[in-house]
Amino acid sequence: MAKGKKSTKRLTKNKISEMLQNLFLQNSDKTLSFKNIFKTLNLKTHPAKMLAVDVMEEMAWDDFLSKVSDNSYKLNTKGQVQEGRFIRKANGKNSFVPDDGGKPVFVAERNSLFALTGDRVKVTFMARRENHIKEAKVIEILERARDTFVGKLRVEKDFAFLVSNSDIFVHDVIIPKNKLKGGKSNDKALVKVTKWPDTDNKNIIGEVVDILGETGDNDVEMNAILAQYGLPYRYPKKVEEAAEKISAEITEEDYKEREDFRDVTTFTIDPKDAKDFDDALSIKPLGKDLWEVGVHIADVSHYVTEGSIIDKEAQKRATSVYLVDRTIPMLPERLCNFICSLRPDEEKLAYSAVFNLDADANVKSWRLVHTVIKSNRRFAYEEVQQILEDNGVVEGTGEPAPPAGKDGYKGEFATELITLDMLAKKLRKARFKNGAVKFDREELHFDVDEKGKPTRCYFKKSKDANKLIEEFMLLANRSVAEGVGKVKKGQKAKTLPYRIHDVPDPTKLERLREFIVKFGYKLKTEGTKGEISRSLNKLMDDCNGRREQNVIESVALRAMMKAKYSVHNIGHYGLAFEYYTHFTSPIRRYPDTMVHRLLTRYQNGGRSANKEYYEELCEHSSDMEQIAQNAERDSIKYKMVEFMADKIGNEYPAHISGITSYGIYCEIDENHCEGMVPMHDLDDDYYDFDERNYCLVGRRHHNKYQLGDPIKIKVARANVEKRQLDFTLAEEQ
Repeated sequence: MAKGKKSTKRLTKNKISEMLQNLFLQNSDKTLSFKNIFKTLNLKTHPAKMLAVDVMEEMAWDDFLSKVSDNSYKLNTKGQVQEGRFIRKANGKNSFVPDDGGKPVFVAERNSLFALTGDRVKVTFMARRENHIKEAKVIEILERARDTFVGKLRVEKDFAFLVSNSDIFVHDVIIPKNKLKGGKSNDKALVKVTKWPDTDNKNIIGEVVDILGETGDNDVEMNAILAQYGLPYRYPKKVEEAAEKISAEITEEDYKEREDFRDVTTFTIDPKDAKDFDDALSIKPLGKDLWEVGVHIADVSHYVTEGSIIDKEAQKRATSVYLVDRTIPMLPERLCNFICSLRPDEEKLAYSAVFNLDADANVKSWRLVHTVIKSNRRFAYEEVQQILEDNGVVEGTGEPAPPAGKDGYKGEFATELITLDMLAKKLRKARFKNGAVKFDREELHFDVDEKGKPTRCYFKKSKDANKLIEEFMLLANRSVAEGVGKVKKGQKAKTLPYRIHDVPDPTKLERLREFIVKFGYKLKTEGTKGEISRSLNKLMDDCNGRREQNVIESVALRAMMKAKYSVHNIGHYGLAFEYYTHFTSPIRRYPDTMVHRLLTRYQNGGRSANKEYYEELCEHSSDMEQIAQNAERDSIKYKMVEFMADKIGNEYPAHISGITSYGIYCEIDENHCEGMVPMHDLDDDYYDFDERNYCLVGRRHHNKYQLGDPIKIKVARANVEKRQLDFTLAEEQ
């Protein structure tokens, strides 16, 4: 590295500029922090350091350097022409995101070449105008993200339009009358684009693929959400026919090849409206303070053979999709709800992780076996929770039930459930001691009537019964991942799809630390993974039950990376596991089916599978998981707006749940519905958006709207079609 002069007294701007240029050119592949730069160049005085910072800002402006964080830069080695993804905004502030994950660059509408969100594009960077932000111009659309769109038809005398409610198009899609497929005005339709705009013609031409039905109908709107994300809203007939031909019979050969668990106490615990029972637990005492616990998983791969028509459809879907009022299954109903589902009093084929656990939940030994089981009872979470509480378990304390009285525990299978709860709580305690991050987020739920109309809106929190199942599923997932991935030194692990979760984003973690200081909390952002996660857990505990809890949890979640699937294992930060996979839900997740097949293959002495092929499947599964979550969120938004549609003019106490440059998001305390107070309704002052501190600050009166603040709102508008809920501030605010 280049060494600076010993004295920094006479350093001019030109000299510092020259030193910085040499330093970055000599370290072209490295990100250099201010601390590192000052030390290398021997800049010891405050004026010299500040001058260097100013020079680096100018170098970044001139694209010589790239700003990596608030206190680090690297040499900009990118060319003038780059490829990446396009993001369209309704307000015209479009952006280009480079493939290498660099910062988004502004693209004006006139320079967009009519690209849509998700399109892969090639851009050229425009000459930087003085005091203007960096701009790019789309010069080629390399790949369209999609060519089918959902919207409402508007049929005129000579032609028709598709009117989209998501502001994805600059112009509506024109549909020739002979391509309407019988659609009429106000129908929701799925339309395929047949001609994209070009320099000579700005029109988008399309044809109707499917008429979903009349706008406003619940089934139509739910199917429209699925179609909008390219998700299937009906099952292909050929696949269902193939499923009907599958025999549910368990053969003599099956019994011979499998371990028999039919006489061991076994039950399922699921949501009360579930039909696809993926997993069951069995428990058998083996002696004093020793239990055999079986985690039995539906043996989907026994029925769905690789490469079959059912398998290809499941692979394409990759996951079941859970909208507010329905499930769109990954597998045909005959498989997911009947043949594979571990229904009570029916003999079923399973793939089982069987553990011998002592009284401290230490795994003394375990085995992975194909089994035949027979569930004695189907429990709903609420039933198990009631049995636990009837026997002295106090929700939220993390303590197991006290010893039984002379008459024993009360309730069906109470002894087994209480033993499992005790073991689960010890597993959970050990997990957090080992550095797992504690996020017990509440989930928004709706009660809906027979027409799908929401009648109640509420948060559902994970209780002891949920955590009981969760811990044994985590144990099984971790154990099978270790069984393949943890090999002796010098040996190479065989291919397996892992569920991986990277460490938090350091910049976002630092922002979280700065944000929570104003509430009086501290957070460690440097140190080992365990130290950081323990500090995060302390923060979650300290703010639990306080007014700012939700908002701190939200900001903390933003600092977390997204979990995904990959054959390249980096561990799971959130769970503090070195090896983790998904094994326990093959009815609703394709990666679990992949894992089942590979485990069976390796148990039979098979060679390691092709890594590249399975990595592609992992990437597809991660993408589909994200798409399914987006569709689920949209269905929640739709029901939220529908629930509030007859409450226009009502006033509610709320709290600020989000701050943006265009308004403040508020969540009603009573029912957790979220809407926005647009910026133009804050007309008492001109407000500046302070992104770092998540607040809006008035220029004249210095009035401040901050994340987590209590606020009183009035419901102003509920646009069901746009899934948009608008509030205004209540008069007394």
